[in-house]
Amino acid sequence: MPTMPVMLWDDPDGSRYRATYFDVYPGIWRHGDWVTITERGTMIIHGRSDATLNRNGVRMGSADIYAIAEKVPGIAEALVVGIDRPDGRYWMPLFVVLDDGVELDDALRAAVADRLRREASPRHVPDEIIVVPAIPHTRTGKKLEVPIKRILLGARAADVLSLGAVDDPTSLTAFEEIAGRVRR
Repeated sequence: MPTMPVMLWDDPDGSRYRATYFDVYPGIWRHGDWVTITERGTMIIHGRSDATLNRNGVRMGSADIYAIAEKVPGIAEALVVGIDRPDGRYWMPLFVVLDDGVELDDALRAAVADRLRREASPRHVPDEIIVVPAIPHTRTGKKLEVPIKRILLGARAADVLSLGAVDDPTSLTAFEEIAGRVRR
């Protein structure tokens, strides 16, 4: 532990495997989890480093935000990512699917922000709330935070995940369109 995978499914030339584990430090495997090696030589695994929100040096879990935002009346589901911008700023958008008949207005934005500020902290309040038609998940129900982050950074969906592993591949289109607007 930790163990290193030797391949990814549906990656016959190994390009996704190399991009996943060797793109940060060429020739050196990087698994992406934060770990602490204890005095006893054991490891404490803290979770994915590339999915961790890190606002002003404070690491936060996305689940904390979901637990609060998805209780706000009108919000059916949410997905949050944190993106380091080239100019040094940190952008933390919250993508939401709204209940039928609900519109994202100033009152709903304020309700989400107020609840996150009160039940978590001011750092948990997103920079922007963006409505999307659906949140993409794996077929087992895990939100696709890391691939969405990579799409928002400019990658094509097909390059960062196997579309066959997504519950609704059409849900990725909205994020690719948002990525195009964000990069302008």
